Amino acid sequence: MRTLDHVLKNSVIGLHYGNRVILPFECELLKIVVDSSIITDFSSMSEDAEYVINDGFTEIYFHSFESLEEKVTQYENIKLVIVEKGKDLFDFENHRKICLSVKENHKLQIKEIDDETLFVE
Repeated sequence: MRTLDHVLKNSVIGLHYGNRVILPFECELLKIVVDSSIITDFSSMSEDAEYVINDGFTEIYFHSFESLEEKVTQYENIKLVIVEKGKDLFDFENHRKICLSVKENHKLQIKEIDDETLFVE
């Protein structure tokens, strides 16, 4: 199983298909920022998004739009606040901010957000 640190260090890509994102590590989602939308409800009743943690990867389904490639341009990112599976959710030191860049051929670039990058709190 890959960790977020392994993914970042080795530039491991994620995947996107339509409104679905596949991250190559297991994590709990706390917040997603797409464009001007802030998503914090990931329940099965959410109209915006939900996620599923699988063995070795995490899937996110964006119900609000059909295609990530059409919604998120090359100049925008999807920003996430996550906690890796197995880490203490209530320890703020474990909250990690990452951004996802939608690339061609279903590729998703994953980078950590530094303190200087604007992130809607």
